[in-house]
Amino acid sequence: MPVLQGKLAIVTGAASGIGRAIALRFAREGARVAAFDIADTEGRAAVQEITDRGGQGVYFGCDVTKQDAVVQAFDHVHRQLGPIDILVNCAGIAHVGTVETTSEADFDRVFTVNVKGVYHCLQAGIAAMKGRGGAILNVGSVAANVGIADRFAYSMSKGAVLTMTLSVARDYVTAGIRCNSIAPARVHTPFVDGFLKSNYPGREQDMFEQLARTQPIGRMGEPDEIAALAVFLCSDDAAFITGSNYAVDGGFVSLKM
Repeated sequence: MPVLQGKLAIVTGAASGIGRAIALRFAREGARVAAFDIADTEGRAAVQEITDRGGQGVYFGCDVTKQDAVVQAFDHVHRQLGPIDILVNCAGIAHVGTVETTSEADFDRVFTVNVKGVYHCLQAGIAAMKGRGGAILNVGSVAANVGIADRFAYSMSKGAVLTMTLSVARDYVTAGIRCNSIAPARVHTPFVDGFLKSNYPGREQDMFEQLARTQPIGRMGEPDEIAALAVFLCSDDAAFITGSNYAVDGGFVSLKM
């Protein structure tokens, strides 16, 4: 039997990249997926792929930076699909820059999406899970654990995701709510392709290979590899795991320190 059979999962940032891979993988493992995003066309396409493959999914347009919108979306999910078992916080944005080159507007934008967005969903998710338990997974980054050049605001935000994970895990362990995080290194997503196209026109392949070589394993990760760990951590097979942060990084942290 699929390991998530009968579970209802909310996945934020489900329209592309890692979030999309998690939504698709969860559906393959039997979960009913509520896909949250602000990219309506891409989000609906992801859900269409789920249903085309025989899975169950519904798209909900939701801006995680707006608390009222998040509360409303969670309420819609509950009324339309039932009690929530799993929450995956994957919605996020990247930013390149040092403390000197990061403007206040840039800093606020990253904080609002990557930190407040997770806070809003954690608050709504905990309220929905209290009294019955559940599993929460926050998508962080290796940037929370090691210094990465030109990632000042992004690292700040992912450090906050890690510590929010630990706090929620501690506060709700006796309520049967587990909370973990995963810390990917570089993963080949549409963001990477867009970044290379914008910053290295004509040199995309060369720069892609250079970035891939920064990881000891010699390549970038694939979104579905991140999704595979997400399935395990949100399944009943991981019932004894909470308050943990898992590197999925091709050895980036442990083999380079």
